[in-house]
Amino acid sequence: MPSPDLLAHALNTAVEPSLRPLPEPVPDLLTTLDAAPRLAAHLRAVHDAAYELTTWITAACPALKFDLEAVLFGAATHDIGKVLHPAELTGPGSAHEPAGRTLLLAHGFPPRLARFAYTHARWTDPTATVEDLLVSTADKVWKGKRVPDLEDLLTARLARATGTEHWEAFLTLDDTLTTLADSAESRLSFQSAYPVT
Repeated sequence: MPSPDLLAHALNTAVEPSLRPLPEPVPDLLTTLDAAPRLAAHLRAVHDAAYELTTWITAACPALKFDLEAVLFGAATHDIGKVLHPAELTGPGSAHEPAGRTLLLAHGFPPRLARFAYTHARWTDPTATVEDLLVSTADKVWKGKRVPDLEDLLTARLARATGTEHWEAFLTLDDTLTTLADSAESRLSFQSAYPVT
């Protein structure tokens, strides 16, 4: 069982550059589930990347409408199924995706919020929403990874909403993602400072 002190530290410690705390009631849920400190640190890092990304979109592309609460919650809980599949904290696997959605639903979260645990790796699904694309993008860029196919889908939504050319929308998105990727090392260091068990 994880150390409650390490879990609380991962959820609350101040770091440079600063990582925002997870939205309520996610910290309480992670504590109730005895989540691994590394999982809490990971969720916090992805949530912070989602916060930065959505803050930029809200200011630069106000015509792109999306559910901010859902995106931030989705980023903060996307890997929660790894509580039930801890081997996937350090290795490959997708069993945590449906398990995470089921877990969130069982804890009373509505489907519009619980779905990101399942959809965060399914951005190519034709039913993927802009919210899904934002959570998926944050889940990649937090560690400095750029995924052209995913970014292309998000760029298409930005271009459509703003009435700009695809290349023009990409240039502005690219600047923001580059900035986020440039600070990945500190987020990776924060996550790796916490144990898996």
